[in-house]
Amino acid sequence: MADTLTVTDNRTGKIYEIPISDGAIKATDLKQIRTADPDDTGLLTYDPAFMNTAACRSRITYIDGDKGILLYRGYPIEQLAEHSTYLETAYLILNGELPSAAALKEWEHRITMHTMVHENIKKFMEGFTYDAHPMGVFVSTVAAMSTFYRDGKQIFDTERRQLQILRLIAKTPTIAAYAYRHSIGRPYVYPDNDLSFTGNFLNMLFKMTETKYVPNEKLARALDILFILHADHEQNCSTSTMRGIGSSHVDPYSALAGAAAALYGPLHGGANEAVLRMLAEIGSVANIPGFIKRVKAGDGRLMGFGHRVYKSYDPRAKIIKRTAYEVFEVTGKNPLLDIALELERIALEDEYFVSRKLYPNVDFYSGLIYQAMRFPVEMFAVLFAIARTVGWVAQWEEMLLDQEQKIFRPRQLYTGAATRDYVPMANR
Repeated sequence: MADTLTVTDNRTGKIYEIPISDGAIKATDLKQIRTADPDDTGLLTYDPAFMNTAACRSRITYIDGDKGILLYRGYPIEQLAEHSTYLETAYLILNGELPSAAALKEWEHRITMHTMVHENIKKFMEGFTYDAHPMGVFVSTVAAMSTFYRDGKQIFDTERRQLQILRLIAKTPTIAAYAYRHSIGRPYVYPDNDLSFTGNFLNMLFKMTETKYVPNEKLARALDILFILHADHEQNCSTSTMRGIGSSHVDPYSALAGAAAALYGPLHGGANEAVLRMLAEIGSVANIPGFIKRVKAGDGRLMGFGHRVYKSYDPRAKIIKRTAYEVFEVTGKNPLLDIALELERIALEDEYFVSRKLYPNVDFYSGLIYQAMRFPVEMFAVLFAIARTVGWVAQWEEMLLDQEQKIFRPRQLYTGAATRDYVPMANR
C-alpha cells in the first residue's frame, strides 16, 4: 500500500493523492487543492500555537510523551544524567556522538578558555539599576554581545560559527553570575579556570573573601544534572524562537537573546517559581486536602503537574526528585518538601488527576533544589537559560545547514474588513 493520503474536496468533487513521509504531509502539497475561483490560492492548514505542525526535521532530541521518553541524539536522559557531565552532553548534542576522552578534554579546555567577558560588558551591566530582574539583565547583555563579537555575523563560515558557539556556552554562566551579583550589590567574581563548569559557576555566584573558592562537590554535581536535564527539549517556545529569529541569518547572540526572552515568560521558564508560590500558599500538609478540593472546583491550578508533551510521568522529574534528596543532605531539607511529597502522593492516586494525565513535570522539584542552594526565585529562569544555551545553538546550527529551511513566514487567515475607501475626518 502506497504511503499517500487520499483527499476528496467536496466543494469540487476532485480527488487528490498527497504523499506521506515520516508520518507527515507537506503543507505546500495542499496548495493544489483549490476551487475555480481565480483568487483561491489553495488550501491552508490552520494550527494556532502549532499544536500539530512540524516546522523542521531534527536529529537532536526525541520525545515520546505517552511513554515518558526523552532522548538526546538517541541516548536516554536517565543514562546521561547518571553517567555524563553537562559539557560532555553539550558535545553530544552539538556533534551527534559522545566524545572520546581526548576529544572531551580538548572540548572542556576550549570552553574554559572563553569564560571571560570583555571588561566593557561588565560596565554595560553596571548600568542596570540594583533591582533590575536578573533575567532582564541576562537577555539584554546577551544581545549586547553581538556588538562586541562582530565576526558573529559570519554564520556560514564554519570556523567562526563554531567560535560563537564556544563563546555562548562559556560566557552565559559568567553573564548570569554577574547579573546575580549585581542584584545583591556584590562585586563581580572572575571565572576560575581550575574549576569544573558548574564549580566555576558556583564560584562566580557565591565567592566572598576567601582566596580560593572550593565548591561543594555534591552541589556542583546536582547543578550538572539539572543542566543536563534542561539542555534541550525539542521544538518548545524558546527553541522555535531561536530558529525563527535565526532564519533571518542574524548573528547567534541576537537570536539567543530572543530565545531567552521567550524563556522569560511565566508560561515557559517561570513554571518552577509558580510551584514554589503554590507550595508556600498551601502552607502545611494539613491544608492539602482543602487545596485539592479547590483545584477540582476550578478555584486554582495544580502547578508543576501536566505538560504539553508528556502524558505520563516526565522522565526528568524522576531524576530531579532523587537529586533533591542528595542536595538536601548538604543544605538541609527544604521545609516545602513535605508538602510537595504529600501533594504528589495524593495527585498520583486521585482519579481526577490521573484521568487527566496530570503527572509531575520537571518544574515540580527543580525549584525546591534551587531554593535550597540559595538561589533567589528571580534566578530560576536564568539558570534554565544557561542550560538551554547548548540546545538553542545546536538547533540554530541545524536550521542554518538545512537546505529545506527558509526565513520563517507563517501564513494567516485574514478575517478583517474588506477593501474600503478612506473616510475624511469631517465625515467620521
